[in-house]
Amino acid sequence: MTSVTDALRRLPKVELHCHVEGTMRPSTVVELATKNGIALPTNDPTQLYEYTSLDTFLEVFWLVQSVLGDGDDWARLAYESVVDGAEHGLAYRETFFTPARHLDAGQDLGDIIAGLSEGLAAAEAATGVRAMLIADIDRAYGPGPGREMVEQLVELRRANAPGTERVLGIGMDSTELGVDPTDFASAFDLAGRSGLRRTSHQGEVTPPTTIQAGIDVLGCERIDHGLSLLDDPELTKRFVDERIPLTVCPNSNIRIANAFPRLEEHPYRQMREAGLLATLNTDDPAMTDLDLTYEYRSVMDAFGYSWDDMVAIALDGVEGSWLDAEDARSLRERIVTEAAQLEPESVEG
Repeated sequence: MTSVTDALRRLPKVELHCHVEGTMRPSTVVELATKNGIALPTNDPTQLYEYTSLDTFLEVFWLVQSVLGDGDDWARLAYESVVDGAEHGLAYRETFFTPARHLDAGQDLGDIIAGLSEGLAAAEAATGVRAMLIADIDRAYGPGPGREMVEQLVELRRANAPGTERVLGIGMDSTELGVDPTDFASAFDLAGRSGLRRTSHQGEVTPPTTIQAGIDVLGCERIDHGLSLLDDPELTKRFVDERIPLTVCPNSNIRIANAFPRLEEHPYRQMREAGLLATLNTDDPAMTDLDLTYEYRSVMDAFGYSWDDMVAIALDGVEGSWLDAEDARSLRERIVTEAAQLEPESVEG
């Protein structure tokens, strides 16, 4: 008999909130640092991902970013990211990458995208998983560089540069506190006018007003995290009525942001009970010692969900995605079919 954990591992899943840099294996960090002459605080891979807050996590994240020296490094990262995800039922992922630090250091956006696409293509051939890209603006660099990145991306897409067909849209990440999201309206407006989809990290450690700004000013079609949304009943109702997706990362919110002491206190269940399209994601799995199997199993246990509840969450990932209608229909059918075959007799074990 298939155990619940194994069934959840094999259940086809969509992931809409995962940073490719946050999937880097610790051993790969060490190897790329050696290759590119980057000094690490330790060469013990088991001690690399240690932090106590969102700010100290971002220091580790930036260190990991620094070891990516060329297109080959990005290709390796992308390949390993999908291969590791495939072990836990990943079927489709829309993957964030944040190039601001690399562009500032002189790397070329076209080379980064081409490298990522090369790695993703190789991983797709090896695993059958499909993966696309979202170019994230780094708030820490300010609106000017954010606009410049979008301008470069638009130009690359117009030139049909290698890999740009995989870039579905833009996002925005990094620290939320002390940053007005509306300052980035110009970059998001250009992206929208150029046919790029839009999302943004809002409301993880900021009030619902930033979530509303993401929708009404930046033109976002979904919101990443969105933890504070329930504090605004009227805005919550709007998200429910318009089926605006949230890409929620419950375990990350605990391990990185320290937003809640225990998973049971996370508002994910209340989000779904309110009718929100709240999807389930890992965020930075390698850096937080997470994977999709653990994410699904821990949420199932914490909130007393049934197998059918978990299948519904997987299906909501499809609805929240930017897949075209035919591909979305095909993936929904696959999830339903395989879920019926995998359904365990008991939710224990």
